[in-house]
Amino acid sequence: MRLRLLDVPVDGGNLRVLLWGTGRQVAVAVHGITGSAMAWQAVARQMPSGWTLAAPDLRGRGHSRDLPGPYGLGQHAADVAAVLRRLGNQPVLAGHSMGAYVALLARDAHPRLARRLVLVDGGLPLPVPDGADPDELLGATLGPAVDRLRQTFPDTEAYLDYWRAHPALAGHWSADVEAYVRYDLTGEAGALRSRVAAAAVQEDHRDLLTGKPFGEALGRLRDPTRLLTAPAGLSGVPPPLLPPELVAAWRRRAPQLRPKLVPGVNHYTILFGPAGVAAIVQAITAR
Repeated sequence: MRLRLLDVPVDGGNLRVLLWGTGRQVAVAVHGITGSAMAWQAVARQMPSGWTLAAPDLRGRGHSRDLPGPYGLGQHAADVAAVLRRLGNQPVLAGHSMGAYVALLARDAHPRLARRLVLVDGGLPLPVPDGADPDELLGATLGPAVDRLRQTFPDTEAYLDYWRAHPALAGHWSADVEAYVRYDLTGEAGALRSRVAAAAVQEDHRDLLTGKPFGEALGRLRDPTRLLTAPAGLSGVPPPLLPPELVAAWRRRAPQLRPKLVPGVNHYTILFGPAGVAAIVQAITAR
C-alpha cells in the first residue's frame, strides 16, 4: 500500500499527516502520547479499498516534532480539527490511548467536522490518587515508553533491540511494529534518539490527569460511540488501562458509549495484532 504525505498548516507551522489508500471515505486516526502516525499502519493495511486512512503526527512527535509548544490536549484537538477541515466530508475520527482523549475533545468542540467517533483503549477520565503529583506518576504510568526519551542509541539495531524487549511487544514483533519503531528514530550515527519531545509528553500527561472535561464531553455524545478496550495494559499484562469497573461506570453515565472488550490484546497490540486490527477496522467502517 502506497504511503502519501500531507502537510496541514497549524499554529506555528505544518502538521505532518500520513495517508494510506485513495478511497472516498476517510478516517482520521490519532496516535498515543509517545507514539506517531505510523502506529496506524497495520490498521490502514486492512481498511477496505473504498477508504483512506489519514493519521497525523501530533505536535512534538514524528515529523511534527519541531512544531513549537504550548502542547496540551486542547492544542492537539485544535490541530486535529485543522486536519478534519483540510480533508473535508466529515471523516470518521478515531483515537488510541491519549489520541482517544484528543479525538473526544476535538469532536466535542467541533461536532460537525467528523461524522462518528471511535475510541481505542482511551477516552475515559482516569482516577488519580488524592495528592498525587502528575509529573511523578509519569514514569510509573508509561514505563519503558518514556524511559527511551532520555536515552541515545549507537545504531538502528540497538533501538530495534530496545523495542523488541518491550514487555508488551515481546512475542508480537511484526513488520508493522518495526516500521513504527524505525519511523520514530532520528539523530546522528552513534547518538540516535526518539523523535518524541519529552516536554510534550510531560505537558500532555499532566493534561490527561488534571482538569480536562472528558466526562462532560462523554456526556454530550450525540451518536453511538464504540469504545474498544484491551484486557492487558501498557506492560502487556493486567491491569488494563481502563478497568472493567471504570468502563461500566462510564457506560451508565454516558448513554451513547458502546464498550467492547477485545480479547487477547494489550494496550499496544490492539493496534498491531490481528484481533485488535479487525475490531478497529470494523468499528471505523461500520454503518
